[in-house]
Amino acid sequence: MTEEDRRRADARAHMASEDKSGKAERDAALKAVTDNMARLKALRLAREAAEPPRLTAPRKARTKANKSGEKGPALSDWLAGRQSGGHRT
Repeated sequence: MTEEDRRRADARAHMASEDKSGKAERDAALKAVTDNMARLKALRLAREAAEPPRLTAPRKARTKANKSGEKGPALSDWLAGRQSGGHRT
């Protein structure tokens, strides 16, 4: 083995040991983030359970026809009105 081969082998061994310590750091950071997310979720669920339920007004159903049952203007009349009103068609 030449001197250069030994240096390369030492460099590879050094990089491998750094990779292991880097993995441990990443794992610790991931665990910290996961624990924080779980804590925040528990707080949110507790807050939502403590507050009274929200009552929302029911939405009005959209209908295609007018309530009085009459039809709207014909398409050609509507387009003519839009054009005379200054709208582009």
